Amino acid sequence: MHTPSFHPADWVVLCLYFVATMGIGAFFYRKTRNTEGFTAANHALPGWVCGLSIFATFLSSISYLALPGKSFAGNWNPFVFSLSIPLVTWIAVRWFLPYYRNSGQVSAYAALETRFGVWARVYASVFYLLTQIARIAVVLYLMALPMQVLFGWDIQVVLVVTGICVTFYAFVGGILAVIWTDAIQAIVLMAGAVLCLGLMLANVPGGLPAVIEVANSGDKFSLGDFGWSTTKPTFWVVLVYGIVINLQNFGIDQSYVQRYVASSSDREAKKSLWLGGLLYVPVSALFFLIGTTLFVYYGADRPQGSERIAAVENIVARQRALQSGLDEGTPEFDAFQSETAVDLDLADIGDRVFPHFIGTSLPPGMTGLLIAAVFAAAMSTVSTSLNSSATLIMSDFYRRFVSPWASEQQQMRVLYAGTILWGILGTLLSLVLVRLTQSALDMWWTLSGIFGGGMCGLFLLGMISRRVQNTAAVAGVVAGVSVILWLSIPQLTAAPSAADTDDRLHAFLIPVIGTTTIILVGFAVGIFFKGTPRNEAT
Repeated sequence: MHTPSFHPADWVVLCLYFVATMGIGAFFYRKTRNTEGFTAANHALPGWVCGLSIFATFLSSISYLALPGKSFAGNWNPFVFSLSIPLVTWIAVRWFLPYYRNSGQVSAYAALETRFGVWARVYASVFYLLTQIARIAVVLYLMALPMQVLFGWDIQVVLVVTGICVTFYAFVGGILAVIWTDAIQAIVLMAGAVLCLGLMLANVPGGLPAVIEVANSGDKFSLGDFGWSTTKPTFWVVLVYGIVINLQNFGIDQSYVQRYVASSSDREAKKSLWLGGLLYVPVSALFFLIGTTLFVYYGADRPQGSERIAAVENIVARQRALQSGLDEGTPEFDAFQSETAVDLDLADIGDRVFPHFIGTSLPPGMTGLLIAAVFAAAMSTVSTSLNSSATLIMSDFYRRFVSPWASEQQQMRVLYAGTILWGILGTLLSLVLVRLTQSALDMWWTLSGIFGGGMCGLFLLGMISRRVQNTAAVAGVVAGVSVILWLSIPQLTAAPSAADTDDRLHAFLIPVIGTTTIILVGFAVGIFFKGTPRNEAT
């Protein structure tokens, strides 16, 4: 079994990718020296470019590695999440897109102030900005970690170099550079995945028919149980969860809203939404097929596993030893790694199988292309977070509270400063994560779900019920966030026993229940506090 290696040809490909992204930022510098250009691309982009950007933002490096890992270790049940996207895309095209394009605002949360008051705008903006720092850090960290474990690269160097590069082109080229780079990165992502799957199938005895046969015998293509359960991720649980989370993505996420307003016309904006939303469905299926093929290629169907499986187990055990703070080369490190490797199952190693294949089984040059694709998935997400965060800092705080009549030059200074500041904060936090455990990451995402569910429920409440006023909205958010927090307590505390886990409400249902609570409580309270609404939703 080959050990992971990075050939000089791979370095050439990877360096060319980084040079190209920097060049795009420099190319668009002159077109983004005003606020309209930096935040909304002067409302002049074609729909297909914005659509590819939406897709690239949706598919982060986490998804790029995690989706194959899910189907490798389990089945296609998580693919049901993707099946919810066409419905949500239709809702977004029908209601969200015209709502934002008619508002005349680049901020997704300005409409909340008009509808419920300044508290709603500040609540949503503050949480979004905090979330983006964590999102940047987690995406960078989970992209860099396989590079450290597979190739022995210094993870801190990878994080700093990537953070500087992505901050540079987001700073210089604004939303134009971000969107055009996203479009190119989307093509790199898809091309790399298709080439990888083709080579993988060529090396499996019997090719695709053999993969299908083995997968069918192990029920690997199952979409899950079609019954309803509150404790297991059945088909319907994952579908409802996907609808709520994607309503949050397409409905209130500043990253998506800026692409809505950057399109040259309503027609082009609709094209961008349909392309970005629908493209994710077949591409996610491609990644699930990669994971299923890896299951066969690595011999995971064999009772005793295989040499390839053992190699990945050693890599994951080494990763956990590094995360625990042990010094490599010491007896304690070696003992920890050996003991950990024995106890790992397929779910523990799933996310590392695809990177291992990339590092050991691809020809020189192609490994560089796939690693560039992993970087592309991370950088597209991070650059979007940087630009959207800078936009909110300028529009929702500086221009709203500090200097309403700020000049173009003053606003551009804030945009530049916001981009750099959030790039620095996200990169610094990613360096902190190097020494944290996975449980710390899980805790953050649980907390983000608590407040994110509140934002989504508040926005939907404002659109569904035109008569709901400020008092009802506050009551709804307080009730919804309280319910989400209460249901999330088991996620924030020590891991329960297996018996407790079987009886516990599944995490996918928490944002569903929380969002529904906000809408129902807000509507009910609104009945008792009738009056003229602040503003009719358009």
